[in-house]
Amino acid sequence: MKKWFLWTMICLTCVTLLLYSGKFFTYTGNKVKLNIPIRISQENEYVAWEEQIIRDNPDYNALAIFVDIYENTLTLFDYEKNEILREYDIAIDSNSAALPIGTWQVEAKGKWREGFGPRWMGLNVPWGNYGIHGLTNQMDDGIVIASGCIQMGNADVEELYSMVKVGTAVFIHGGVFGPFDNGFRTIKPGDRGADVYAVQKQMQLKGYYSKDVDGIYGEHMKDQVIKFRKDNKLTESYDIDEEFYKSLGIELFE
Repeated sequence: MKKWFLWTMICLTCVTLLLYSGKFFTYTGNKVKLNIPIRISQENEYVAWEEQIIRDNPDYNALAIFVDIYENTLTLFDYEKNEILREYDIAIDSNSAALPIGTWQVEAKGKWREGFGPRWMGLNVPWGNYGIHGLTNQMDDGIVIASGCIQMGNADVEELYSMVKVGTAVFIHGGVFGPFDNGFRTIKPGDRGADVYAVQKQMQLKGYYSKDVDGIYGEHMKDQVIKFRKDNKLTESYDIDEEFYKSLGIELFE
């Protein structure tokens, strides 16, 4: 069952990547022209490193990352060959309401020795700074729970860092309910997370959210929640609760 689900989600991720990757990067010869900022100290160093990796790894452009927050695994997948290249043990705080469940991309890479271990791969999650990183202390002999981020052993994260590039798709699986994880929570002003992101997208489809979807319950969303409740004769409240989900057309099925 797990392998079937993994293959299905990787295929969906690949389609998403192929459809949207042009918005993030284009190629000129062997050089990578990025349309998003490279958050590392030396851009020229990055370009040289990228060109070398492309030469050393013919299948470099066909990789995707699949993270299962309940199995605590990260899988590196070659979607042209339908082949699992690596599988690593990870740690992630699965109780965090702001978990970045969904499909993202690596938007930044960095080499550090403090704070996030030796390597950092940042994700384009709009409601916070989330990424894949190593252990803070090189002497640590185990992985501790990371708050929302994906934490790996230092040797593992260094290997993964050497194989993926800016623009690589990252699918984070959060269970059968997707962005709603273990079910509906009551979302209040100030909350953030994948469920807020999903609600904003649905509200946008119904004409009740005109700003960029960012997964943060801010002032514009408060105004639109009140408007939606009035238009649909719901109890006046800023909360996103079960009656709001149902009226919005979001239902959970196992």
